[in-house]
Parts: sequence; structure tokens; C-alpha cells
Amino acid sequence: MGLFDRLSRVVRANLNDLVSKAEDPEKVLEQTIIDMGEDLIQLKQAVARTMAERNRSEQRYKQDLTEANKWEQRAKLALSKGEESLAREALVRKKSHGDVAATLKAQLEQQNAQVETLRRNLVALESKISEAKTKKNMLIARAKAAKANEALQGALGGINTSGSMAAFERMEDKVLEMEARSEAAGELTSSSLDNQFLELEAGSGVDDELAMLKAQITGSAQPQGALPEASSNEPSSPKDKVVDAELEDLRRQLDNL
Repeated sequence: MGLFDRLSRVVRANLNDLVSKAEDPEKVLEQTIIDMGEDLIQLKQAVARTMAERNRSEQRYKQDLTEANKWEQRAKLALSKGEESLAREALVRKKSHGDVAATLKAQLEQQNAQVETLRRNLVALESKISEAKTKKNMLIARAKAAKANEALQGALGGINTSGSMAAFERMEDKVLEMEARSEAAGELTSSSLDNQFLELEAGSGVDDELAMLKAQITGSAQPQGALPEASSNEPSSPKDKVVDAELEDLRRQLDNL
């Protein structure tokens, strides 16, 4: 392959690529509709010209046919009058007009066929233009939707989705941690309350037992939980002193706990 052939192919390929990229579907479709409209105008003009020619041919055909019939009548008249040479001349004129009429008849048939073909083409082109206009609107709408979607995808492509999802995951972990702390605080509060009641219950049992011991020592039937009041008038006996000493020792032991 020669250098100029290769260069020509490269140039044509680049030009075709530039043209393809420069093509705007909306503009191209609009121009196509305009071109089809111009073709329709030209076809209508061609139909009008063909019909005009057909009408002229039909008029001339009728005239020549009328003239041929007229000269035939004149030839009959001449023969009836014994004018054979005049009748011959009339028949020559009849034949001339008849030949022209026959030629015009063949031409008229062709023109009728052309007019019919052009009319069918005209109807088909009008139908195609109507269909093209409908399809044009649909294609333009699809092209605009494709452009919008392409722009949207480009915008989404520029967003750092991995970073965004990582942020969401961090916030989710943080919320879970907050919920766990809240739940743990609730459990601690409930446990503290239970412990307080347990301490109260334990303290109540000790107090009751202490009251029972006091009652046994003093030999009185005073209610539980209340110590016997010492009378200031009664002298303390040795037994009371021993009891007081034991109580004092018990207090010291309790204080040292």
C-alpha cells in the first residue's frame, strides 16, 4: 500500500471520527426532517409538472381525434358528391390526425402511469415524514435522557463513595458503642439498687439478733430492736458490770471492722 493511500485513509478516518463526535442527534434529526420536507416539495412539483403534461397531451389527443373524425365525415361527404380526389385528400388529413392521436394516446398512457407512481411516492413520503416527526420527538427525548443520565453518572463517579460508606460505618459503630454504654449504666444502676436493699435486709437481721441477745441477757421481754433503759435509781450489780464490759468489747470489735 502506497504512502498516499495510507495517509488518505488516516485523514478520512480522523474526519469521520470528528464528524461522528460532532453529530448532535437533535440537530441531525431536525435537519433530516427539513431535508425530507424539501424532498416532499420537489416531489409535489414533479407531480404537478407531470400532471400538467398529461393534461396537455390529453387535450391534444382529443383535438386530433376530433379532427380525424371530422375529416372522415368530409371524405364521406366528398364521395357522396362524386368528388373522389377531394375525398382522398380528406382521408389523408384524417390519417395524419389519427396517427398523431395514436401517438398522443400512447404518451398519455405513460404519463398517467407516471402520475400514479408519483402520487403513490408522494403519499409514501408524506407518511414517512409524519412517522419521522413522531420518531424524532421520541429519539430527541431519549437522547436528552441519555445525556442527563451520563452527566449524573459522571457526577456520581466523582464522589468518593468508599469514604462516605466508611464514615457511615464509623458513625454506626459509635452509635452501637453509645447504646452499649447506656445499657451498661442501666444495669449498674439496677445492681446498685439491689445491693442497697440487700444491705437493708442484712442490717435488719443483725438488729433483730442484737435485740434478742439483749433480751436474753437482761431477762426482759421488751420488744425486739429496743434496748432496756437503765434506771438511774438502781445500783449496778457485778453482773451488770460484766455485761457492760462485754458490750463495750463488742462495740470496739464492731468499730474495728
